[in-house]
Amino acid sequence: MTVILLRHGRSTSNTAHTLAGRTEGVELDDKGRAQADAIVERVDGLPIKALVRSPLLRCRLTLEPLSAALGLEPVVDDRIAEVDYGQWTGRALKDLVKEPLWSVVQHQPSAAVFPEGEGLAQVQARAVAAVREHDRRLAEEHGADALWVACTHGDIIKAVIADALGTHLDSFQRITADPASMSVIRYTPIRPFVIHVNHTGGQLASVLSAPPPTESTDTGDNAVVGGSMD
Repeated sequence: MTVILLRHGRSTSNTAHTLAGRTEGVELDDKGRAQADAIVERVDGLPIKALVRSPLLRCRLTLEPLSAALGLEPVVDDRIAEVDYGQWTGRALKDLVKEPLWSVVQHQPSAAVFPEGEGLAQVQARAVAAVREHDRRLAEEHGADALWVACTHGDIIKAVIADALGTHLDSFQRITADPASMSVIRYTPIRPFVIHVNHTGGQLASVLSAPPPTESTDTGDNAVVGGSMD
């Protein structure tokens, strides 16, 4: 199974340089709406079988054009909602950088717990569990090589990618997930394969052209020694 982790388009909070968190009613700005429309063409030709999204408005608005184009109704999953930043929610980033916790978030995120909110280790656990559960469910429904989209938030995507890479959560700030970016992970019974990170260009099919390893190849679900067979 292969998941496309789609970050929502640019929001009004992004341009205001505030931490939206779970604030209700955060819209996409003009660029964000254009990014949402462009997603349809960016995934054109890909056999997407299902859509899953965060319950927040900016993710709903991001997926609406693709949902209409594919005729698929997104499944809403609270486990891939934005981080509960607690008392940090809605505050300006220029003020948050002065908080002692900011340095912890940057350098040891596994130890970061937001005041009256949740910890980033907890966030990773719930998000990874959600992605892997949907992946298993969709494999049963559509077959092992089905493709699906999860529309969520930057820190959620970075946490899931870190897990797939087998790297510690304390390294997840080295991963980038820009607005409307797509990152691709293929899950197999043995291990995940991170196929692409932070794709913001044209058609995603261009980076998914190589067939994934299958049981019919000599390598099965193993990585190819020496790199790709192409």
